[in-house]
Amino acid sequence: MAQRLKPFGVSRILYSGRSEKDEGRTLGAEFVSFDSLLEQSDFVLGCCALTKDNMGVMNKEAFRKMKKTAIFINTSRGGLLNQQDLYHALTTGEILAAGLDVTTPEPLPTDSPLLRLANCVVLPHIGSATMKARGAMSALCAANIVEAIHGRPMVKQIK
Repeated sequence: MAQRLKPFGVSRILYSGRSEKDEGRTLGAEFVSFDSLLEQSDFVLGCCALTKDNMGVMNKEAFRKMKKTAIFINTSRGGLLNQQDLYHALTTGEILAAGLDVTTPEPLPTDSPLLRLANCVVLPHIGSATMKARGAMSALCAANIVEAIHGRPMVKQIK
């Protein structure tokens, strides 16, 4: 994400995680604590793998630490976010806005209160809609079909 943001003139890129990354240094990004990231960022992007350690990490405590003018964007997994806490943060002015490419469940039920908010945009999980990603998905699907036809274990299968 940092690489993609560079051409837009983003002056400062912060990131948090278990450890500092070589890629971060290469891009001039600053490794900071999660609290510092929340407190200093104008945009907080959820773009990480979902683990037991970060399940629901974007919750009421996290939103309270963010700037009132901050925007939260989640392109990783719906489980990263407590959606009730996000709704509260958006309706009380704790944060300015949100953009969600992923939700729990997917798709959101049509009666979800998040869908009625003017300051929340919900997309149908299109973050992977690139030629490269869709090409890889198609190739994997074809490989699974060939293996299944020959009675062999599929390359990737749900157990």
